[in-house]
Amino acid sequence: MTDKPAAPAPFVAAIIVAAGRGSRFGGDLPKQYCRLAGEPILSRTLEAFAAHAGIAAIVTVIHADDAEAYAGLGAALSHDKILPPVNGGAARQASVLAGLEALAGTAVDLVLVHDAARPFVSPALIDAAIAAAREHGAAVPGAAVTDTIVAVEGGAIAAAPERASLKAVQTPQAFRFDLILAAHRQAAAAGRGDFTDDGNVARFAGHAVHVFEGDPANVKITTRDDLARANQRLGAAMVSRSATGFDVHAFGPGDHVWLCGLKIPHAHGFIAHSDGDVALHAITDALLGAMADGDIGRHFPPGEPQWKGASSDRFLVFAAERLRQRGGVIDLLDVTIICEAPRIGPHAEAMRARIAAIVEVKPACISVKATTTERLGFTGRGEGISALATATIRLPL
Repeated sequence: MTDKPAAPAPFVAAIIVAAGRGSRFGGDLPKQYCRLAGEPILSRTLEAFAAHAGIAAIVTVIHADDAEAYAGLGAALSHDKILPPVNGGAARQASVLAGLEALAGTAVDLVLVHDAARPFVSPALIDAAIAAAREHGAAVPGAAVTDTIVAVEGGAIAAAPERASLKAVQTPQAFRFDLILAAHRQAAAAGRGDFTDDGNVARFAGHAVHVFEGDPANVKITTRDDLARANQRLGAAMVSRSATGFDVHAFGPGDHVWLCGLKIPHAHGFIAHSDGDVALHAITDALLGAMADGDIGRHFPPGEPQWKGASSDRFLVFAAERLRQRGGVIDLLDVTIICEAPRIGPHAEAMRARIAAIVEVKPACISVKATTTERLGFTGRGEGISALATATIRLPL
């Protein structure tokens, strides 16, 4: 009696969906390019699949605006499994279809679709996904739900499904390639572009979708707090830093001043190249100083015409974004405005809220104070305003 020959291993491809803008994460740099323990999140995700022996090819779906950021991943793209990226669509479903179409006509048997922002995918979970796709044709990982989940209507509980029947669906979602390609094409032809995962695209096309055991550690990075926790999980040491910033502007003709991003009525305006917001200038310098990243004048030279009359929130957004790109976190921004007039007290809470919105943190991380110099010096004589700021941040080492 001879042993039956083993079935040949399937050709398995992975599609990494990295075209999202990450609106809940905030900032100009999409979260998948932000650094996790010193390495871009997307690099870690690609490396996890490239290192797996069962994966033969990888297609990354990126946003059309991210070609330079993607190319900047450098060594993470050097693996011969990684194919040229393709541009995604306006929503996740369209992006996955773009990745599938890039593989159409190839020898792919099975395909795994995975979110770029899940860098902790394990080899065991990839193994399970491949096995589930071979057996069932369409399968998604589901992790147990530990909290009670309720449906809410009008601010009240409307239903409370049995927790035992609920699963938190993850990626990689795994499919027979021809099945999921046909399902996505069918959904697109029907004008359905609202599916948020591929299992539901398969269900729309009439396929049963198996749920295999997910991994609670396979978390998705959605917010900056998620990124901070991920850094801690990887043992990335976070160092606390503080720095100060100072700015001053003299009064000139006008009927208002800009302070903390707000237009405040006043008998004078500022003499300045930009809008003269001393508070935002001081905070920007404090943030840049805490990163050892120069000062506002280095990044926005006052002699350049493009910054004439510029809104100072642009400078602070720039500094906050540079901090996020390095995986940093703002703990506190404290600013003291020094002037005889205008009165700051009536505007202090609105100023806190405005600064918080600019740097995308909670108002509890912002402090706005005011004082006078007891009519001493140029501020005491009502000739201008100064501001002193302190930024306290945490940065991965």
